[in-house]
Amino acid sequence: MRSNNGTSHSSSHLTLAGTQVELEDIISYFDACAARWDKNLVRNEEAIASILDHASIRPGISVLDVACGTGVLFPDYLARDVASVVAIDVSVEMVKIASSKNSDPRISVVCGDIMAAEIGRNFDCIMVYNAFPHFPDPAGLLARLSSLLAPGGRLTIAHGMSRERLNAHHSGSAKPVSIGLMSEIELSKLASNWLDVDVAVSDDALYVVSGSRG
Repeated sequence: MRSNNGTSHSSSHLTLAGTQVELEDIISYFDACAARWDKNLVRNEEAIASILDHASIRPGISVLDVACGTGVLFPDYLARDVASVVAIDVSVEMVKIASSKNSDPRISVVCGDIMAAEIGRNFDCIMVYNAFPHFPDPAGLLARLSSLLAPGGRLTIAHGMSRERLNAHHSGSAKPVSIGLMSEIELSKLASNWLDVDVAVSDDALYVVSGSRG
């Protein structure tokens, strides 16, 4: 893994919904959003608590927070007394903000592409929160993250809003960097290639698909 000032992403292009997009375009989009991200954020505390329950975020575990953004879940991890968090994001500006908000030694924030970064360890829980549609290769991401789970570890894909609301939101300015969110049934079927999926929830408040590595 690289330090906060480094990058570990590849320079190859990505394909989003049939359109060729450079990874640098995705980075640029979130770099531009970073300064106003927290100001525009709406937290549904009940939904977040439910997501963390489904993800088995609990005392003493290790967590990998993929596409951590500005660190919106950091206080929640610490409130549940996790042992450690590695948080990674491709956006330099997002990582700067996340790092500036964190003073707890249990959390390490790094800038890099999870598909290419040298992580060097496995985790009890991996969380992808409010970010899954920004990964253009869902199967590749699931395979990669599953390989980073400790035996019995859990991978959770979650959003703090409904699938319909999220896809409507991404039909605007985020459309060039979003492939859209598939249904929980579709994602469960895909994830079952690597995980024992036992959570698939999609309602007006949240979206969660979660499974464990056997």
